[in-house]
Amino acid sequence: MSDDTNTVGRPSRLATILTWILKLALAAAFGMAAVAKLTSRPDMVEHFNVVGLGPSFIYVTGGIELASVILLLVPPTAFLGALGLVGISLGAFIAQVGPLHGDLIHVYVLGGLALIAAWVTTPQFLR
Repeated sequence: MSDDTNTVGRPSRLATILTWILKLALAAAFGMAAVAKLTSRPDMVEHFNVVGLGPSFIYVTGGIELASVILLLVPPTAFLGALGLVGISLGAFIAQVGPLHGDLIHVYVLGGLALIAAWVTTPQFLR
């Protein structure tokens, strides 16, 4: 028997690599969006104005997004970070379906990937 056999409850090396690729891709996408919000990029400010949430809520959203990205990249808190990104995606979905009338494909893709990240990082005690 080889040393690289999978033990019960322990993910395979491939699963671990794929999980990290997913988390890094989400961190990049949501991290860039957080920076855009926290630096008051004009298109982001306009989106928040159209939604009617005001200029200060852009910083709240960017902060939640950035905190979620950081939590996602720390293994013991990855599940909480993924849930935060799912919440951000739900808010984006509501904004896009409502006042923004925008492109939903980004919300579906990023929200779906955040759901997958939440699923694969769910702690054992919650399974």
